[in-house]
Amino acid sequence: MASAPYRGRFAPSPTGPLHFGSLVAAVGSYLEAKSHNGTWLVRMEDIDPPREMPGAADAILKALEAYGFEWDEPVLYQSQRSEYYEAALAKLRQDGLLYACACTRKEIADSALQGIDGPIYPGTCRGGLADGKTPRAWRVRVNESEIVFEDAIQGTICQNLAEDIGDFVLKRADGYYAYQLAVVIDDAAQRISHVVRGADLLDSTPRQIHLQHLLGFPTPGYAHLPVAVNAAGEKLSKQTLAMPLDIDHPVPALHQALCFLGQDAPAELAAGSLPELWQWARAHWRLANIPSRRHQPVTLQASPAPG
Repeated sequence: MASAPYRGRFAPSPTGPLHFGSLVAAVGSYLEAKSHNGTWLVRMEDIDPPREMPGAADAILKALEAYGFEWDEPVLYQSQRSEYYEAALAKLRQDGLLYACACTRKEIADSALQGIDGPIYPGTCRGGLADGKTPRAWRVRVNESEIVFEDAIQGTICQNLAEDIGDFVLKRADGYYAYQLAVVIDDAAQRISHVVRGADLLDSTPRQIHLQHLLGFPTPGYAHLPVAVNAAGEKLSKQTLAMPLDIDHPVPALHQALCFLGQDAPAELAAGSLPELWQWARAHWRLANIPSRRHQPVTLQASPAPG
């Protein structure tokens, strides 16, 4: 897709307010798009209602605006796109690539080997459901061929889906669509040429490339940023009590995010204005300066005292 116009995106899930780890992903995707005179989109990945927090989607957009981000097209909400996900499932089913699965999580855990992203599905229902079994989820078939891609930050990535993951779920037992399906459909629909996101999603990328191949979609370029972790080595998240971004004082956190990404922003900019910091960032952004590691510790700076 080298000849296509650059189109990037930031795709948060509204499970809580934005925190520093989210900011890193937004900064990296935004500046890489702008360094190519490209388009930058915001997509709300709100397809998992049990995990979502009421009001979080609006709070995320408010925080992005407070930090000076500007998106180039209307925000896309995955919760409004079920018909497209269902159409993709119908095509895969028609092609003989999708099958019903009756296994519970406990049954899989009891009989499966551990893979790079949880238990490797052992293929129990691949040949059809056993008598008396009721369909729960829908899985897509994988094969033994190795998926190889070049990540612009992490280097060459190789994965054998059959050995490392197994046939994976596209529609869950609770009726919700899986992330792997929705992200592939929407990247194609929005003509995303490059995906810049956290390295916590690096192991998901081969599954997405597999679906792109099955559905006849182009494969974007990928760049996976180091994930911010706390002193205990845990990814910053709502579960690890990551503090929300301070929308009243955006400059210090934005400056720290740039430094986290290896951009070496001058210290005096941390006390300057938001427009000055963005002007410097857009002029000096270099993807090649980002550390090529999956995780990176960060000690967050305290917000300025009121007044």
